[in-house]
Amino acid sequence: MSSIQINKNSGLSNRPVYEVAVVAPALNEADNLRELLGEIDRAFEGMPRRHQVVIVDDGSDDATPTELAALADEFEHLVTLRHDTPLGQSSALWSGINAAKAAIVCTLDADLQNDPADLPRMINLLIQHQADLVQGDRSANRRDHVLRKLASVVGRFARWLIVGDATRDTGCGTRVMRTDTARRLPLDRAGMHRFIPACVAGFGGKVIETPVNHRPRRNGKTKYGTGILKRGLPGLRDCFAVRALIRRAQREAEVDARAVAVD
Repeated sequence: MSSIQINKNSGLSNRPVYEVAVVAPALNEADNLRELLGEIDRAFEGMPRRHQVVIVDDGSDDATPTELAALADEFEHLVTLRHDTPLGQSSALWSGINAAKAAIVCTLDADLQNDPADLPRMINLLIQHQADLVQGDRSANRRDHVLRKLASVVGRFARWLIVGDATRDTGCGTRVMRTDTARRLPLDRAGMHRFIPACVAGFGGKVIETPVNHRPRRNGKTKYGTGILKRGLPGLRDCFAVRALIRRAQREAEVDARAVAVD
């Protein structure tokens, strides 16, 4: 894996404990980062929970590193990490979740299409329903072009058929999870961010879906691809890998349960 660089605000030896951490992967998103941080701060204004923001620069080659360095001097609750080369959304989420210092972790895309204003309500749902994951659903107002929407429909059918995952919008980046749940996810494997609800449910966790806002992209363009070769075929392969992971976890849980019963 490419090395990870962490900025001075990470405070690994003496980092404050936060109630909520917001993790956002960023690949060439320099023009969106300041607004993203401002929207996150406004979303949590008046909430009785201190929040941390972890932005993972996934090998950007624009001004993202420079912008993050400047923002880290202004926002003391900001932690920035950097991959030397792009490793993908799953790896960026994995790095950010493991760097977070909070009992609850939220995720957002850094392109401003996800709305941080949804997060407080989702945190309340997580707590009230004693859930492990609250997954956002953009279906009612998704603001993507037709190819991305079509890819989402095809991917949803494949996940239902192979994995048994009926989640309506598993690819939505707006999520709230318990941190211990998030750290069990196989996000060290490429493409696994599209299977977060399936993995949480398959590992025995409780998943709730809720409608969220979705906005058109203001600056830049989609970085991770939408074509059948870039997402479709690898996604099909990943469906079988996730099915195997879930089945193995379930077998291990059954073995543990029998061992406890014998004791």
